[in-house]
Amino acid sequence: MAGKASKTPVNIARASTGDAGAPPVLLSGGNPQIAKGYGDAPVQAYIAAMPGWKSEVGRRLDALVTSTVPNVYKAVKWNSPLYGIEGDGWFLGIHCFAKYIKLAFFRGASLSPIPPGTSKTLQTRYVHIHEGDELDEAQLADWVKHASQLPGERM
Repeated sequence: MAGKASKTPVNIARASTGDAGAPPVLLSGGNPQIAKGYGDAPVQAYIAAMPGWKSEVGRRLDALVTSTVPNVYKAVKWNSPLYGIEGDGWFLGIHCFAKYIKLAFFRGASLSPIPPGTSKTLQTRYVHIHEGDELDEAQLADWVKHASQLPGERM
């Protein structure tokens, strides 16, 4: 719940974002390989490296999360941007695939309505965004706000 103290704090150490002069490598499916890092800079590097239409959608998603949860904490881990509440874990992850962007709501089964994509993890639910899809920003903002108020995932 919002305002509830976490028993296990999230590690807030800062990590290098890598060589700023070298273009990021795109892994299979076009997912940018960005060095692990905490804060806005590595997330912005990831978004800038997203190929084609995905970069603009990534900017829109990041702006939506930041405006919906002004105190959001950001990081890139496992070549995916993560969004959370400092000290309370992560509530959302983004990952590029060849034909879509996957939003992972780590406590998505607790959202209403439940996001449509299922996972091997009981609580996680996904939203897939394909090129040309109309984003229901009101629904996404509602999920983001609600997800940010739930206990986060420890990673």
